[in-house]
Amino acid sequence: MNNIAKEYYGTRVLKGVDLCVKPGEIHALLGENGAGKSTLMNILFGMSVIHSTGGFEGDVLIDNEITHVKSPIEAMELGIGMVHQEFMLIPGYSITENIKLNREINKDNFINKFLGSKLKILDFKNMSKDARAALDTVGMDVDEWVKVAGLPVGYMQFIEIARELDKKNLKIIVFDEPTAVLTESEASRLLKAMKKIADSGIAILFITHRLEEVMEVADNITILRDGELVAKVKKQDTNPLELAELMVGRKIDGILNNTTSSIQNKSTILSIKNLTVHMPGEEVKGVNLDIKEGEILGIGGLAGQGKIGIANGVMGLYPASGEVYLKERELKLGDPKEALKNNLAFVSEDRRGTGLLLDSSIELNIVITAMHNQRKYIKNYGPFTQIKSKEIREYSLKMIKDLDIRCTGPTQITRRLSGGNQQKVCIARALTLEPTILFISEPTRGIDVGAKKLVLETLVKLNKELGMTIVMTSSELSELRSICNRIAIVTEGKIQGILKPDDSDANYGLMMAGNKLETLSKGVE
Repeated sequence: MNNIAKEYYGTRVLKGVDLCVKPGEIHALLGENGAGKSTLMNILFGMSVIHSTGGFEGDVLIDNEITHVKSPIEAMELGIGMVHQEFMLIPGYSITENIKLNREINKDNFINKFLGSKLKILDFKNMSKDARAALDTVGMDVDEWVKVAGLPVGYMQFIEIARELDKKNLKIIVFDEPTAVLTESEASRLLKAMKKIADSGIAILFITHRLEEVMEVADNITILRDGELVAKVKKQDTNPLELAELMVGRKIDGILNNTTSSIQNKSTILSIKNLTVHMPGEEVKGVNLDIKEGEILGIGGLAGQGKIGIANGVMGLYPASGEVYLKERELKLGDPKEALKNNLAFVSEDRRGTGLLLDSSIELNIVITAMHNQRKYIKNYGPFTQIKSKEIREYSLKMIKDLDIRCTGPTQITRRLSGGNQQKVCIARALTLEPTILFISEPTRGIDVGAKKLVLETLVKLNKELGMTIVMTSSELSELRSICNRIAIVTEGKIQGILKPDDSDANYGLMMAGNKLETLSKGVE
């Protein structure tokens, strides 16, 4: 890709970017959210959003020949595959049907011999064979005819990859944040599969924010910042800290210091008793947990063990039973309005599915919940109401500045923001409620190292300066240990135990594996 430039609605998002990838190479493409990575890949894959907004400048060459990719179908014909950050699967179809979609294998039958080829039938045997081969390449041991609906998100990611690998003329495949939804063991398996794919001669463009993965599998690295190419480096000539600093354009101080203030004398603000939550893939099976006023409580554990379900159950997004007390008052479960009315706020792990109005402006997303539930930013004229547009604009501009939301302005549609900036809008909306307790799930999933640090610093600031009680659920144990007072580990839908941030790695590992520390105290250290 030579001298690629692109403009969206008057904003230049790519400014003469070059990218060169060789057969059999794993090439990492790094940059903060909003750096231009996704736009560059959309150009390569011929996405309609590029051509419907004026096209692009520069040349794309495949096998040294200039190509004009006008659609994803043309991209696939040229041997380009893409595993998107957001899943593109059909839940009601089986794994095989999703893998072979639009590339089904047909066979003759006695009817079409007389009435024409349109009456051929599906060759399930050969389709199953192809799907099995693709699944084996990514190390996925699951029946190829299982329905996609209800499968864990990690399985869905591997199915997406298997679908691309089934394409026979594949030359280059783009992995856009493939490990963001995977557990550590699943991510490790995926990295092994990527090496195997590259060894077969297929080139891989690897977009990720996990720099340790880059150092493990990448051959070469290209770094973008604010739409510009800032560096091209070989893996052996760099390190994670240098890559992080190149991405954000400033020194990275490293992990935040642990929050060490004592919470032993603080009163319980929220008490959860025997909570069960029926959330697919994250069932909660009887959680008992006391949350102290003014603390940052972390909830950790392996994927699918139930940690995500706790906040979703308390906030009423999934059917739940048990008892939840805000100080002395019992809260009604299964009712999000009840939770909001009692000054609880929630930033969902599913920012696109439940966290945002994707086709509405940034400013409306920021204030919408407060407007509906607290009647903020609304003035009454008898039976009529009117939105306080000026106040909304002023407040939104302040939040955009405070959270460093990279956008063209408060009226920009949230769908057009990068994942990290969408996450910041979700946080801004929750903060607009001025909550007593903030539940926040997977706050740094899919966002870059600079944005991660900003989000974590914001949570610490809210806790220290406003006294806000924060319950943070995360798959990133290092982040929980960097800012939390206590960390509850969830295993098989229950609280396995509560650890301090500075407890040993061995204790964390044993507890996440389902072991009670009191039974393992001898020789653990």
